[in-house]
This record gives sequence, C-alpha cells and structure tokens, in this order.
Amino acid sequence: MTLPLHERIRSKIEAAILSGALRPGARLPTEHELMREYDCARMTVSKALSSLAAAGLIDRRKRAGSFVARPKVHSMVLDVPDLEQEVTQRGQRYRFELAKRIVKRPDIGHDEEIQLAGSGDLLLIEGVHFADDVPLAVEARLVSLTAVPEIAAQAFDRSSPGAWLIRYVPWTEAETRIGAVPANREVAARLNLPPGSACLFIERRTWRGDEGITLVRQHFVGSAYDLIARFGSARSMAEVKKQSVQNGDASAQE
Repeated sequence: MTLPLHERIRSKIEAAILSGALRPGARLPTEHELMREYDCARMTVSKALSSLAAAGLIDRRKRAGSFVARPKVHSMVLDVPDLEQEVTQRGQRYRFELAKRIVKRPDIGHDEEIQLAGSGDLLLIEGVHFADDVPLAVEARLVSLTAVPEIAAQAFDRSSPGAWLIRYVPWTEAETRIGAVPANREVAARLNLPPGSACLFIERRTWRGDEGITLVRQHFVGSAYDLIARFGSARSMAEVKKQSVQNGDASAQE
C-alpha cells in the first residue's frame, strides 16, 4: 500500500526524530527545501508539518521555521511497555499468537470506539502473548485506520501489534487504567486458567495530538506480572519506570 506523499514526508521526519537523528531543538529543512526535495506543492509539505506539530513532535515558528520540539516539563509516569522486549530481556522465548484480525466499523453506542475511529474504520486484533510457550497475557486491541493506515498491511504472524506500534507510530499522550478482575470463560481458556482466576487488567489508550491511535485491553496471569513505577520530583524529571514480568517459574501457572 502506497501512502500519500504528505504521509511519507511526515513519516520520514518522524522517524528521524524518534531515532535521534534529529535532536530536540534541531531546525528542520524549510518548506521550500522540502518542496524541492520531494518535487511537490507547498500544501503537501504544510500538511505533513502540520501533522507533526499536532503530534507535538515539532514547533512551527512564524518567520523562523520548524524545529524539533523539546521535552515538556511533565512526562509519563508509566510508559507504554513492549512485552516482547520485557520477556526476551528476562531470557525467555517470546511469541504472539494471533487469534482474530478484522476490520470493523465502531459499534453503535460505544463512544470510545467512535472517538477512536474518527471518520474511518477500526482494526480489531486479538491474541495471546507467551513466555516460554506459557500464556502470559490475552490482548484485545483496536487501532484507528485513519491514524495508522499502514497497519492494515501487517500480518502480525511474528511480532505483536503493540511492539509494531511502539517501533513505528509515535504517540504524544497515553492513559492507563489498571485493575484486578476475575477471568471470564474466554480469557480463562486462552490463559489456561480456571474461570474466575485473578488477573491483572490493563486498559490503555494512546493519542497523537487530538487523534486517537489505539485502545488495548490486556488480561495478565495475576501472579506472573509485576507493575512497578518509581517516581521522583516532576520538576527535576527524576522519575524512573520499570514494567516487567515477575521472575517466578512461569510453568507454575499451568
């Protein structure tokens, strides 16, 4: 699938910012320089830059140009984790098993789905995360195809949708809700647990500017996952976060 030119320009600059090739405060090429580089109209370049500005990645200054945004004084206390990385860093084998993948319209009456979808459709992905072939978490994820059209071409037969989003789609705001819930029959079956077993439930939403990216709900085996956040002064930005799988024997959960 070929992306529109303004999306390709945005993605290239976005990747340079996220990789560190463009550091905070660095000046971007001017609109005229980008027009010459991509042989396109000013409107195309402006659309790409406006999208980056809405995502909080760049600052556009009148008569001065566009610059990579500097970190804000506030920051996320609890970051968005990459479960694949968490499991492999523990020395375990990770895999994601896809159970369901469909494109759908937002359900009528479900405001969160309607807001996430915007003017387009949603990609629903369901699957199970494994550590050493033992189920660790069940995931149900909705992704806005308006915000992330390129995800429609991903098979997710090797890596998880969460890992792919972290690597390729930047976000500027996230909201996480955490609770303890009993496993219903479907969740229990996928986690190889008796129905009603205690699970750690995490619901997370991410945005890029005002545009919703994803809504994910995850049920973890209650005794197989730790959620730790250590914070210091917000003023000094001395917070440290850690989100990891417990070091217990995963096979004990079977």
